[in-house]
Amino acid sequence: MTKIIAHRGASKYAPENTMPAFELAYKMKAEGIETDVHLTKDRIPVLIHDSHVKRTTNGRGFIKDYYYEELQKLDAGSWFSSEFSGTSIISLQNFLEWANDKSLYLNIELKNSRIDYKNIESIVYEMIEHYSLLNRTTLSTFNHDSVERMKPLREKIGVALLTSRKRKDLIWYTKGLGANAIHINYRLLSKSLVQKCKEENMKIRVYTVNKFVHIMRSFFAECDGVITDVPNKALRYRNIL
Repeated sequence: MTKIIAHRGASKYAPENTMPAFELAYKMKAEGIETDVHLTKDRIPVLIHDSHVKRTTNGRGFIKDYYYEELQKLDAGSWFSSEFSGTSIISLQNFLEWANDKSLYLNIELKNSRIDYKNIESIVYEMIEHYSLLNRTTLSTFNHDSVERMKPLREKIGVALLTSRKRKDLIWYTKGLGANAIHINYRLLSKSLVQKCKEENMKIRVYTVNKFVHIMRSFFAECDGVITDVPNKALRYRNIL
């Protein structure tokens, strides 16, 4: 069965990558949560999509130039709605502590394409290992070098290449990098690609699907997961199959 994974939490209904969005996704019975990780100036993994805080907080500047304590003072909710005023950026540690006793699949995207944070792979991996969550977590990234760096980890944790680029040798290229999963833009989805992934024991998940027709097509293709802003709708659609 295709797993329903909440994109940055239930991000259609609450500010992305915040505790309200994660808690709402869990309440909606999402089966997994996707979130994004950057490193602060003091090397703390924090959950935010952009490398810059401007879009989703009342601050300015790059994550890498903030200490974690400084980031916590920013308002990461008011941009979305006054209802979420005072919501803060959280650390990966906070998130893992919250998820630890919940039966959720975790997809943690390393945001290291524009800024290739030194050792982000090992920092995040070791934290996940500390909370004994390796067996239900995938680390994903668009950074091909980062995927290669994680090659030694793939026997213990999911490692996924994120891509929106079409290529005929996608599966074999991805395996060569050292990944055991592919997370593709919806435009690349085909039944044949999913079938080839199954033959190669490669997980395939699709991002970011919100429309009924796209979600249903993902279900019919029998991909391993759909990453969506509207997990409640995706679950409802799956129930009519």
